Amino acid sequence: MRISGGRTEDGIVFGNTYDKYGATNPVVRRIMRGFAGRLQNYVERAAPASIHEVGCGEGYWTLRWARRGVPCRGTDFSGRVIDHARANARGAGLDPEMFAVRSIYELSQRDDRADLVVCCEVLEHLQDPRAALARLEAVADRHLVLSVPREPLWRVLNVMRGAYLRDLGNTPGHVQHWSRRAFVRFVSAVSTRFDIVDQCAPTPWTMLLCRRRTP
Repeated sequence: MRISGGRTEDGIVFGNTYDKYGATNPVVRRIMRGFAGRLQNYVERAAPASIHEVGCGEGYWTLRWARRGVPCRGTDFSGRVIDHARANARGAGLDPEMFAVRSIYELSQRDDRADLVVCCEVLEHLQDPRAALARLEAVADRHLVLSVPREPLWRVLNVMRGAYLRDLGNTPGHVQHWSRRAFVRFVSAVSTRFDIVDQCAPTPWTMLLCRRRTP
């Protein structure tokens, strides 16, 4: 289901360098259950009429929600990744056109709006996360879920498993590094339309549930 190998497109790393969703390692499986449980809890609390996953990768979550009957859309900047997502949709008997190539900076209210927008493990890759967050808020009608790696724990865990040692455990493509407190502070300071209504820290991530402010 997931691309491995840390491929690049236009100099940007995309896809998973490690197939965490298909991992057989019991520790990794436990970590991913924690992430999945928290994310699904936030989605259920949002009770969305529609979902747009920004940075959907190969479509794991978008397809999972679509199978439950929720109108879903998934976008990613990489055409090669979206090709995989569409192939996965066809293999699941779902509409491959739910996936589209789109930069996060080019999200439009006309084409990309949804009741809930989910953006997991994307902002840490971006040179301008402020502009990206503004676009996410523009297309989220009610709720927004964000997650990023929790630093420095993320890099410590990479070093412990012997990964990316030359870069002190920094995953290829990560150009932003937030602790839990720093990420909450960043979103609170930058957001003009949403409030953080809940936060959690499934190891080794920070995850936020945000809700649009009422006029």
